[in-house]
Amino acid sequence: MKKILTNIKLISIVATLLLVQLLGYLSINVFGDYGWTAFFFIPFIIGFLPAYITGKKTEITKPTAYGLGFLTLGLAILLLLLLAVEGMICILMASPLLIFAVWLGSYLGYKSSNSDLANPKNTTILLLFLSLGFMSFDYINKPKDLIPVRTKVIVNAPIQNVWDNVVTFEQINEPVDWIFKTGISYPTDATIKGTGVGAIRYCNFTTGSFVEPITTWNEPNLLQFDVKEQPIPMNELNPFWEVHPPHLDGYFKSYKGQFKLTRISENRTELEGTTFYKVDINPEAYWKTWSDFIVHRIHKRVLNHIKNKSELN
Repeated sequence: MKKILTNIKLISIVATLLLVQLLGYLSINVFGDYGWTAFFFIPFIIGFLPAYITGKKTEITKPTAYGLGFLTLGLAILLLLLLAVEGMICILMASPLLIFAVWLGSYLGYKSSNSDLANPKNTTILLLFLSLGFMSFDYINKPKDLIPVRTKVIVNAPIQNVWDNVVTFEQINEPVDWIFKTGISYPTDATIKGTGVGAIRYCNFTTGSFVEPITTWNEPNLLQFDVKEQPIPMNELNPFWEVHPPHLDGYFKSYKGQFKLTRISENRTELEGTTFYKVDINPEAYWKTWSDFIVHRIHKRVLNHIKNKSELN
């Protein structure tokens, strides 16, 4: 009996892994979406199917259902890393979503397996429609509005000094902020070609340069620019291979930015940096929390450098 149960568990896990690999490939490589399918429905299936399949063949406990779900999740993550599909940072960022969805799926799989109403044929049809529904929703649900992130510092220096260090700045010291130790790209320096509207500013990051045509040059109060080109937002970490998952290309996109300087007194200036971006990953509210946090840390790195240089002048 124990051997039979072990075989059933193994079959349920393998079948689940094969199915979610197919769903993940369709969602990301065919539909081009990181969304509810990838971060909720697929982990829900990872929790649901092993408990449901095993529970339909033999009696299982709730802890067993949870154990099957999280074991399958661990194996799915290992496959993503071994097949060079994903890196550790994205997986860690997504882990609260994954854990919740697997827990919910395991619970419902356990409850469904003990119900006479859950016919395997009907369950299969329901899961098929849910798969199509989630992928269709991700495909049509694209971000429309730009998200502004504003960060301020007070600089104890004249406004003109601050302006001079905003337009271009020298090499910034190596970061001490933990977020930049994970592979997240961070700014190193800024240069400019020309002056006034039409000049091209280059804000250089560890992964490349933001190319920023100047659209407003109101010295010493306001510098606005579009973002014509931008580098990848991070170098993903993978213990086995170098990886370049699709979410590095275009799923986080900066569209424009500005530096606003406000004279408080002769030797005191408020400096505000703003980035306007879109994040094409769902659930947007969840990923916006991460992206806002990272953009604020990037702003702080630049603004504090400008503050320190301006106060030394």
